[in-house]
Amino acid sequence: MLDDPRRPIPGARLAFAFLAILFAAPAPVGVAGTSQAVGERASAHARTAGEGRKPEAQWVEVERIVDGDTIHVRRAGRIEKLRLLSVDTEERLGRGHSSSPTKPQTVYGEETALWAEKLFADLETEGGRLRIGLLFPGGAEARDVYGRLLCHVLLPDGTDYNLRLVRLGRSPYFNKYGNDLLDHAAFVAAQAAARREKIGIWDPATNEARTAGAPSAKRPYAKLLPWWNARAVAVEAFRERASKEPERVADAEEPDTLARAARSGHEVEVFGEIDRLFDESDGSRTVLFRTSDAGRALRVRIPLASRGAHEALDWGSILRDFRQNYVWVRGRVGHGDRGFEMLSEGADRWRRAGPEPDLRAPDRSK
Repeated sequence: MLDDPRRPIPGARLAFAFLAILFAAPAPVGVAGTSQAVGERASAHARTAGEGRKPEAQWVEVERIVDGDTIHVRRAGRIEKLRLLSVDTEERLGRGHSSSPTKPQTVYGEETALWAEKLFADLETEGGRLRIGLLFPGGAEARDVYGRLLCHVLLPDGTDYNLRLVRLGRSPYFNKYGNDLLDHAAFVAAQAAARREKIGIWDPATNEARTAGAPSAKRPYAKLLPWWNARAVAVEAFRERASKEPERVADAEEPDTLARAARSGHEVEVFGEIDRLFDESDGSRTVLFRTSDAGRALRVRIPLASRGAHEALDWGSILRDFRQNYVWVRGRVGHGDRGFEMLSEGADRWRRAGPEPDLRAPDRSK
Protein backbone atom coordinates (compact mmCIF):
# COMPACT_ATOMS: atom_id res chain seq x y z
CA MET A 1 0.00 0.00 0.00
CA LEU A 2 1.53 3.29 -1.10
CA ASP A 3 -0.16 5.40 1.53
CA ASP A 4 -2.77 5.31 4.20
CA PRO A 5 -5.04 8.37 4.58
CA ARG A 6 -4.51 8.53 8.32
CA ARG A 7 -0.79 7.61 8.49
CA PRO A 8 1.65 10.54 8.37
CA ILE A 9 4.70 10.05 6.17
CA PRO A 10 8.00 9.70 8.06
CA GLY A 11 9.41 13.10 8.92
CA ALA A 12 6.18 14.90 8.07
CA ARG A 13 5.58 16.05 11.65
CA LEU A 14 9.01 17.64 11.83
CA ALA A 15 8.51 19.28 8.45
CA PHE A 16 5.11 20.54 9.49
CA ALA A 17 6.47 21.98 12.72
CA PHE A 18 9.10 23.86 10.75
CA LEU A 19 6.45 25.14 8.34
CA ALA A 20 4.27 26.27 11.23
CA ILE A 21 7.13 28.45 12.45
CA LEU A 22 7.46 29.93 8.97
CA PHE A 23 3.74 30.53 8.84
CA ALA A 24 3.75 32.50 12.08
CA ALA A 25 5.06 35.44 10.05
CA PRO A 26 3.54 36.65 6.77
CA ALA A 27 4.86 34.50 3.95
CA PRO A 28 6.19 36.10 0.77
CA VAL A 29 3.50 36.06 -1.86
CA GLY A 30 4.14 35.64 -5.56
CA VAL A 31 2.41 37.15 -8.54
CA ALA A 32 -1.38 37.33 -8.35
CA GLY A 33 -2.95 34.07 -9.46
CA THR A 34 -3.80 33.49 -13.10
CA SER A 35 -6.26 31.07 -14.64
CA GLN A 36 -5.18 27.51 -14.03
CA ALA A 37 -4.98 25.00 -16.81
CA VAL A 38 -7.24 26.68 -19.32
CA GLY A 39 -6.49 23.75 -21.60
CA GLU A 40 -7.85 21.20 -19.14
CA ARG A 41 -11.23 21.34 -20.81
CA ALA A 42 -9.57 21.07 -24.20
CA SER A 43 -7.97 17.82 -23.09
CA ALA A 44 -11.30 16.58 -21.76
CA HIS A 45 -12.97 17.30 -25.08
CA ALA A 46 -10.56 15.14 -27.07
CA ARG A 47 -12.63 12.54 -28.90
CA THR A 48 -11.22 9.49 -30.64
CA ALA A 49 -12.67 6.36 -32.15
CA GLY A 50 -11.43 4.49 -29.10
CA GLU A 51 -13.22 6.64 -26.53
CA GLY A 52 -14.69 4.59 -23.73
CA ARG A 53 -11.57 2.43 -23.44
CA LYS A 54 -8.80 3.46 -21.12
CA PRO A 55 -5.94 4.83 -23.24
CA GLU A 56 -2.51 3.28 -23.13
CA ALA A 57 -0.05 4.99 -20.79
CA GLN A 58 3.18 6.53 -22.03
CA TRP A 59 6.00 5.74 -19.59
CA VAL A 60 8.53 8.50 -18.97
CA GLU A 61 11.31 9.36 -16.51
CA VAL A 62 10.68 11.76 -13.64
CA GLU A 63 13.02 14.75 -13.70
CA ARG A 64 11.66 16.94 -10.90
CA ILE A 65 8.70 17.25 -8.53
CA VAL A 66 7.68 20.92 -8.42
CA ASP A 67 4.71 20.56 -6.08
CA GLY A 68 1.82 18.23 -5.44
CA ASP A 69 0.31 18.53 -8.93
CA THR A 70 3.18 19.74 -11.13
CA ILE A 71 5.87 17.34 -12.32
CA HIS A 72 8.73 17.67 -14.80
CA VAL A 73 9.57 14.55 -16.83
CA ARG A 74 12.05 13.53 -19.52
CA ARG A 75 10.18 12.49 -22.64
CA ALA A 76 11.57 11.83 -26.11
CA GLY A 77 14.85 13.49 -25.16
CA ARG A 78 13.37 16.71 -23.79
CA ILE A 79 12.04 18.02 -20.48
CA GLU A 80 8.26 18.31 -20.35
CA LYS A 81 6.21 19.99 -17.63
CA LEU A 82 3.03 18.19 -16.56
CA ARG A 83 -0.15 19.72 -15.16
CA LEU A 84 -2.27 17.00 -13.61
CA LEU A 85 -5.93 16.88 -14.56
CA SER A 86 -8.82 17.00 -12.06
CA VAL A 87 -6.62 18.00 -9.12
CA ASP A 88 -5.43 21.31 -7.70
CA THR A 89 -3.24 21.01 -4.62
CA GLU A 90 -2.81 24.05 -2.42
CA GLU A 91 -0.07 26.55 -3.24
CA ARG A 92 3.23 26.06 -1.47
CA LEU A 93 4.93 28.80 0.50
CA GLY A 94 7.59 31.24 -0.68
CA ARG A 95 8.61 33.46 -3.53
CA GLY A 96 8.08 32.12 -7.01
CA HIS A 97 4.76 30.51 -6.12
CA SER A 98 1.52 32.24 -7.02
CA SER A 99 -1.18 33.31 -4.62
CA SER A 100 -4.71 34.62 -4.98
CA PRO A 101 -7.83 34.96 -2.80
CA THR A 102 -9.17 31.66 -4.16
CA LYS A 103 -5.80 29.91 -3.89
CA PRO A 104 -3.55 31.37 -1.19
CA GLN A 105 -0.20 29.99 -0.19
CA THR A 106 -0.76 27.62 2.70
CA VAL A 107 1.19 25.52 5.17
CA TYR A 108 -0.60 22.43 3.86
CA GLY A 109 0.34 23.32 0.29
CA GLU A 110 4.00 23.27 1.31
CA GLU A 111 3.56 20.06 3.31
CA THR A 112 1.89 18.39 0.32
CA ALA A 113 4.76 19.41 -1.95
CA LEU A 114 7.26 17.88 0.50
CA TRP A 115 5.08 14.77 0.78
CA ALA A 116 5.05 14.41 -3.02
CA GLU A 117 8.82 14.84 -3.25
CA LYS A 118 9.32 12.07 -0.70
CA LEU A 119 6.71 9.78 -2.25
CA PHE A 120 8.38 9.86 -5.65
CA ALA A 121 11.89 9.68 -4.18
CA ASP A 122 10.93 6.53 -2.25
CA LEU A 123 9.68 4.92 -5.46
CA GLU A 124 12.99 5.36 -7.25
CA THR A 125 14.97 2.18 -7.83
CA GLU A 126 18.63 2.09 -7.00
CA GLY A 127 20.72 3.17 -9.95
CA GLY A 128 17.79 4.22 -12.11
CA ARG A 129 15.30 7.04 -12.59
CA LEU A 130 11.68 6.59 -11.61
CA ARG A 131 9.34 5.99 -14.53
CA ILE A 132 5.70 7.04 -14.40
CA GLY A 133 2.85 6.60 -16.87
CA LEU A 134 1.04 9.46 -18.59
CA LEU A 135 -2.64 9.04 -19.49
CA PHE A 136 -4.35 11.50 -21.86
CA PRO A 137 -8.18 11.59 -21.92
CA GLY A 138 -9.39 10.28 -25.26
CA GLY A 139 -5.82 9.32 -26.08
CA ALA A 140 -5.13 12.83 -27.44
CA GLU A 141 -2.53 15.16 -25.98
CA ALA A 142 -3.38 18.72 -24.96
CA ARG A 143 -1.53 21.53 -23.21
CA ASP A 144 -2.49 24.46 -21.03
CA VAL A 145 -1.65 28.09 -21.78
CA TYR A 146 1.75 27.59 -20.15
CA GLY A 147 2.65 24.73 -22.47
CA ARG A 148 2.27 22.04 -19.80
CA LEU A 149 1.02 18.60 -20.80
CA LEU A 150 -2.37 17.83 -19.27
CA CYS A 151 -2.66 14.28 -18.05
CA HIS A 152 -3.24 11.67 -15.39
CA VAL A 153 -0.13 10.11 -13.85
CA LEU A 154 0.22 6.42 -13.10
CA LEU A 155 2.63 5.29 -10.39
CA PRO A 156 4.75 2.17 -11.08
CA ASP A 157 2.13 -0.14 -9.53
CA GLY A 158 -0.60 1.31 -11.76
CA THR A 159 -2.14 3.60 -9.12
CA ASP A 160 -3.70 6.76 -10.54
CA TYR A 161 -1.73 9.43 -8.66
CA ASN A 162 -4.33 12.13 -9.44
CA LEU A 163 -7.06 10.05 -7.85
CA ARG A 164 -4.83 9.24 -4.86
CA LEU A 165 -4.32 12.95 -4.18
CA VAL A 166 -8.09 13.37 -3.88
CA ARG A 167 -8.58 10.23 -1.80
CA LEU A 168 -5.92 11.36 0.69
CA GLY A 169 -7.48 14.79 1.01
CA ARG A 170 -4.42 16.45 -0.49
CA SER A 171 -6.47 17.94 -3.32
CA PRO A 172 -10.11 18.67 -4.02
CA TYR A 173 -11.74 17.15 -7.07
CA PHE A 174 -10.95 20.01 -9.43
CA ASN A 175 -13.72 19.94 -12.05
CA LYS A 176 -13.65 23.67 -12.79
CA TYR A 177 -12.99 22.89 -16.46
CA GLY A 178 -15.32 19.90 -16.68
CA ASN A 179 -15.75 16.51 -15.04
CA ASP A 180 -13.00 13.96 -15.41
CA LEU A 181 -13.49 11.81 -18.50
CA LEU A 182 -11.40 8.87 -17.32
CA ASP A 183 -13.37 8.19 -14.13
CA HIS A 184 -15.62 10.99 -12.85
CA ALA A 185 -17.46 8.68 -10.44
CA ALA A 186 -14.20 7.55 -8.82
CA PHE A 187 -13.17 11.16 -8.17
CA VAL A 188 -16.56 11.98 -6.65
CA ALA A 189 -16.33 8.93 -4.40
CA ALA A 190 -12.72 9.65 -3.42
CA GLN A 191 -13.54 13.21 -2.38
CA ALA A 192 -16.64 12.12 -0.47
CA ALA A 193 -14.61 9.55 1.47
CA ALA A 194 -11.85 12.04 2.31
CA ARG A 195 -14.43 14.54 3.54
CA ARG A 196 -16.22 11.96 5.69
CA GLU A 197 -12.90 11.04 7.29
CA LYS A 198 -11.94 14.72 7.69
CA ILE A 199 -8.44 14.21 6.35
CA GLY A 200 -6.09 16.62 4.61
CA ILE A 201 -7.77 19.79 3.41
CA TRP A 202 -11.05 18.56 4.92
CA ASP A 203 -9.66 18.51 8.47
CA PRO A 204 -10.90 21.71 10.18
CA ALA A 205 -7.51 22.02 11.91
CA THR A 206 -5.58 22.06 8.63
CA ASN A 207 -3.88 25.43 8.04
CA GLU A 208 -4.95 26.77 11.43
CA ALA A 209 -2.23 28.99 12.89
CA ARG A 210 -0.45 27.42 15.86
CA THR A 211 0.33 30.84 17.38
CA ALA A 212 -2.35 33.30 18.46
CA GLY A 213 -2.62 36.18 16.03
CA ALA A 214 -0.52 34.51 13.30
CA PRO A 215 -1.89 34.39 9.74
CA SER A 216 -4.12 31.44 8.97
CA ALA A 217 -4.57 31.26 5.22
CA LYS A 218 -7.31 28.83 4.22
CA ARG A 219 -8.73 28.11 0.81
CA PRO A 220 -12.52 28.84 0.63
CA TYR A 221 -13.73 25.38 -0.43
CA ALA A 222 -17.30 26.04 0.75
CA LYS A 223 -17.60 28.57 -2.07
CA LEU A 224 -15.22 26.94 -4.56
CA LEU A 225 -16.96 23.55 -4.81
CA PRO A 226 -20.40 24.87 -5.85
CA TRP A 227 -18.71 27.28 -8.28
CA TRP A 228 -16.66 24.53 -9.91
CA ASN A 229 -19.64 22.18 -10.03
CA ALA A 230 -21.82 24.81 -11.75
CA ARG A 231 -19.11 25.32 -14.35
CA ALA A 232 -18.81 21.56 -14.80
CA VAL A 233 -22.56 21.29 -15.45
CA ALA A 234 -22.21 23.90 -18.20
CA VAL A 235 -19.29 21.99 -19.73
CA GLU A 236 -21.22 18.71 -19.60
CA ALA A 237 -24.15 20.34 -21.42
CA PHE A 238 -21.75 21.52 -24.10
CA ARG A 239 -20.14 18.08 -24.42
CA GLU A 240 -23.54 16.45 -24.88
CA ARG A 241 -24.61 18.93 -27.54
CA ALA A 242 -21.25 18.75 -29.33
CA SER A 243 -21.56 14.96 -29.55
CA LYS A 244 -25.04 15.24 -31.11
CA GLU A 245 -24.59 18.35 -33.27
CA PRO A 246 -20.87 18.69 -34.02
CA GLU A 247 -21.48 20.84 -37.09
CA ARG A 248 -23.63 23.37 -35.22
CA VAL A 249 -21.36 24.14 -32.26
CA ALA A 250 -17.72 25.02 -31.72
CA ASP A 251 -15.43 25.21 -28.71
CA ALA A 252 -13.49 28.43 -28.16
CA GLU A 253 -10.74 26.42 -26.48
CA GLU A 254 -10.41 24.07 -29.46
CA PRO A 255 -9.14 25.99 -32.52
CA ASP A 256 -9.77 23.00 -34.80
CA THR A 257 -13.51 23.27 -34.16
CA LEU A 258 -13.36 27.00 -34.95
CA ALA A 259 -11.48 26.24 -38.17
CA ARG A 260 -14.18 23.74 -39.14
CA ALA A 261 -16.86 26.35 -38.46
CA ALA A 262 -14.97 28.90 -40.57
CA ARG A 263 -14.75 26.46 -43.48
CA SER A 264 -18.48 25.75 -43.34
CA GLY A 265 -19.49 29.39 -43.65
CA HIS A 266 -22.62 28.67 -41.58
CA GLU A 267 -23.67 30.21 -38.31
CA VAL A 268 -22.65 28.22 -35.26
CA GLU A 269 -22.87 28.64 -31.51
CA VAL A 270 -19.49 28.88 -29.84
CA PHE A 271 -19.12 27.82 -26.22
CA GLY A 272 -16.36 29.22 -24.07
CA GLU A 273 -15.02 31.41 -21.31
CA ILE A 274 -14.19 35.08 -21.80
CA ASP A 275 -10.59 36.02 -21.10
CA ARG A 276 -10.95 39.80 -21.26
CA LEU A 277 -12.56 42.72 -23.06
CA PHE A 278 -10.75 45.67 -24.59
CA ASP A 279 -11.56 48.73 -26.68
CA GLU A 280 -10.25 49.17 -30.20
CA SER A 281 -9.04 52.47 -31.67
CA ASP A 282 -12.21 52.81 -33.77
CA GLY A 283 -14.43 52.63 -30.68
CA SER A 284 -15.51 49.04 -31.18
CA ARG A 285 -15.03 46.48 -28.43
CA THR A 286 -13.31 43.10 -28.67
CA VAL A 287 -14.27 40.12 -26.53
CA LEU A 288 -11.32 37.73 -26.34
CA PHE A 289 -12.03 34.10 -25.43
CA ARG A 290 -9.72 31.83 -23.49
CA THR A 291 -8.03 29.20 -25.59
CA SER A 292 -5.54 26.36 -25.54
CA ASP A 293 -3.69 28.04 -28.45
CA ALA A 294 -3.10 31.78 -27.98
CA GLY A 295 -2.25 32.26 -31.65
CA ARG A 296 -5.67 30.98 -32.72
CA ALA A 297 -7.95 32.61 -30.16
CA LEU A 298 -11.50 33.71 -30.95
CA ARG A 299 -12.17 37.45 -30.92
CA VAL A 300 -15.76 38.64 -31.09
CA ARG A 301 -16.03 42.23 -32.31
CA ILE A 302 -18.82 44.50 -31.12
CA PRO A 303 -19.23 47.56 -33.40
CA LEU A 304 -19.32 51.00 -31.80
CA ALA A 305 -22.98 51.43 -32.77
CA SER A 306 -23.92 48.24 -30.89
CA ARG A 307 -21.92 48.68 -27.71
CA GLY A 308 -24.77 50.19 -25.72
CA ALA A 309 -27.09 47.31 -26.53
CA HIS A 310 -24.48 44.83 -25.35
CA GLU A 311 -24.13 46.37 -21.89
CA ALA A 312 -27.25 44.49 -20.83
CA LEU A 313 -25.06 41.39 -20.80
CA ASP A 314 -23.39 42.58 -17.58
CA TRP A 315 -19.85 41.69 -18.60
CA GLY A 316 -18.49 42.26 -15.10
CA SER A 317 -20.53 39.46 -13.56
CA ILE A 318 -19.52 37.03 -16.32
CA LEU A 319 -15.86 37.58 -15.48
CA ARG A 320 -16.28 37.42 -11.69
CA ASP A 321 -15.27 34.57 -9.40
CA PHE A 322 -18.11 32.46 -7.97
CA ARG A 323 -20.35 33.19 -10.97
CA GLN A 324 -21.09 31.07 -14.04
CA ASN A 325 -18.27 32.11 -16.37
CA TYR A 326 -19.22 30.18 -19.51
CA VAL A 327 -21.21 31.75 -22.35
CA TRP A 328 -22.54 30.90 -25.79
CA VAL A 329 -22.25 33.30 -28.73
CA ARG A 330 -23.86 32.80 -32.13
CA GLY A 331 -22.52 33.92 -35.50
CA ARG A 332 -20.22 33.11 -38.40
CA VAL A 333 -16.60 32.35 -37.64
CA GLY A 334 -13.98 33.86 -39.92
CA HIS A 335 -10.24 34.31 -40.09
CA GLY A 336 -8.61 37.55 -38.93
CA ASP A 337 -5.12 38.95 -38.47
CA ARG A 338 -4.98 37.71 -34.87
CA GLY A 339 -6.79 34.40 -35.09
CA PHE A 340 -10.50 33.68 -35.48
CA GLU A 341 -13.10 36.43 -35.56
CA MET A 342 -16.85 36.81 -35.20
CA LEU A 343 -19.11 39.85 -35.42
CA SER A 344 -21.83 40.50 -32.82
CA GLU A 345 -24.38 43.18 -33.61
CA GLY A 346 -26.75 42.54 -30.73
CA ALA A 347 -27.04 41.11 -27.24
CA ASP A 348 -29.43 38.49 -28.61
CA ARG A 349 -26.40 36.75 -30.14
CA TRP A 350 -25.25 35.85 -26.64
CA ARG A 351 -26.60 33.67 -23.86
CA ARG A 352 -25.26 32.78 -20.48
CA ALA A 353 -24.49 29.14 -19.86
CA GLY A 354 -26.11 27.74 -16.77
CA PRO A 355 -26.53 27.12 -13.98
CA GLU A 356 -25.40 29.85 -11.63
CA PRO A 357 -23.66 28.42 -8.53
CA ASP A 358 -25.84 28.44 -5.43
CA LEU A 359 -23.47 29.37 -2.64
CA ARG A 360 -26.29 29.22 -0.08
CA ALA A 361 -27.40 25.67 -0.82
CA PRO A 362 -26.59 22.88 1.67
CA ASP A 363 -23.40 21.06 0.77
CA ARG A 364 -24.54 17.61 -0.37
CA SER A 365 -21.21 16.54 -1.88
CA LYS A 366 -19.78 15.13 1.36
